[in-house]
Amino acid sequence: MNLLVRKNEELSAILQVSQVLTSSLDLERNLYAAMEILAGRLGLQRGCVFLLDPMTRELKIVVAYGLSREEIQRGKYRIGEGIVGRVIESGQPMFIPNIGAEPKFLNKTDSRPQKSGISFLCMPIALDGRTLGVISVDGIYTVQEGNVDDDLRVLSIVASFIGQFVLLWEHLRQAESECGQLRMQLKEKFSLPNIVGESTPLQQVLKLVRKVAATDTTVLLLGESGTGKELIAQTLHYQSRRAKQPFVAVNLAALPENLIEAELFGVEKGAFTGAAVRRAGRFEMADQGTIFLDEIGELPLNLQVKLLRVLQERTFERIGSSDPLTVDVRVVTATNRNLMEAVAKGTFREDLYWRLNVVPIVLPALRERPEDVPALIDFYTDKFNRLHDRRVRLHPDVVARLKTYAWPGNVRELANTMERLVIMAEKEIISESDLPANILCFNGASATRMDLCSPAFEDLGGEVQQLERRRILQALKDTRGVQQQASRILGITPRQLGYRIRKYGINLRSLEA
Repeated sequence: MNLLVRKNEELSAILQVSQVLTSSLDLERNLYAAMEILAGRLGLQRGCVFLLDPMTRELKIVVAYGLSREEIQRGKYRIGEGIVGRVIESGQPMFIPNIGAEPKFLNKTDSRPQKSGISFLCMPIALDGRTLGVISVDGIYTVQEGNVDDDLRVLSIVASFIGQFVLLWEHLRQAESECGQLRMQLKEKFSLPNIVGESTPLQQVLKLVRKVAATDTTVLLLGESGTGKELIAQTLHYQSRRAKQPFVAVNLAALPENLIEAELFGVEKGAFTGAAVRRAGRFEMADQGTIFLDEIGELPLNLQVKLLRVLQERTFERIGSSDPLTVDVRVVTATNRNLMEAVAKGTFREDLYWRLNVVPIVLPALRERPEDVPALIDFYTDKFNRLHDRRVRLHPDVVARLKTYAWPGNVRELANTMERLVIMAEKEIISESDLPANILCFNGASATRMDLCSPAFEDLGGEVQQLERRRILQALKDTRGVQQQASRILGITPRQLGYRIRKYGINLRSLEA
């Protein structure tokens, strides 16, 4: 083989090995293909890749070219043992011109009955100062067969490629292990026994969840704000066969109307000014998993048709593209609005409503299950004590008062109240005097506490909401109920204004009168 041909073979071998190692993350298949390329291009007889087991500190053959399964199983070395062990110990390559004349060559694999005349090259696989393993090859070197320095140089480059590939593979395996552990934790966290409450209304909900979790059916979660609709959606996902796949949650009320389509379905590069790259939408992100569309009643009419198509045909197009994309997604939606009223008003498509309403689950308000309040109080007290390093507890009178409170914000309000009580408590036992004014004033407060119920003593959250409501009312009165003009005055979008009108129960007909 002349020198020019030999150099071409070396370059081709290096190129092909780099391509093989970046083709996938299949460790054994890729490493075997790399050794096969070295044998085919450079005429090497046998080749092995040893990796160091971090637990046993033993070198084991991961893949080998030119060896039988039995010979591979025998190829194990301790650090410092034989040529392979010495290379991993020293971190330096070694070349044995004739293994038949080298007593330190152990031939543990017993794959060379006739050792005389065979040369042995051994190169450490290292990266960032860490030795991961060893690569070894057999060759026969004569003047015609080429120079050993050439093979050592090629082997050094290949060992570097293998080191990067092995480290990437290890990181992937570690990430998969951590993801598996996290999925198990999520599955345990969002399991039915972990949902706090023993009341009949809640148990009826959990019975429904248990029935539909294992299916792919579309679920519509109904109930007031703060009743735990997203918690139930996550439980449906993590108790289903899709638990190892993504759970993607989208609050449609929190998105500006002109961005909803891009968020849900994605954008093709160049679709509009500023779309410099292709961007995947939430449906693509949720492929094989579950998408949770909260506040589904806020979806604009023009996008309801597109959602209906996704539900029926599992296909859609990105903005700026005519190529259909197919997804396998379970859809769970939620709303605190009366969708049938929206259908009657023409703001929500009837065909979409029936497509979403396959299995409706109505979550009870907290005031409808007061017997669950003490258990929720214990749960959140423990949680926020741990979070804020406190050791407070509630006086029985406080628990009794909290049990009779109406909780208009439901479980979310209770959680916020408990966190505030734990943080602000000056004593280990929380008394009634520590409760916020809105709870103290509920249900016929005594005369001695009526002063607490005045606006001056209203909690900050309530005061902000009252101010917001007054500002909205004034803007609507000034514009004679024209929401487009009122939203400009208030500096919010018409959609955000509509949401707040419903939130505060503002009667637009009374303004017209």
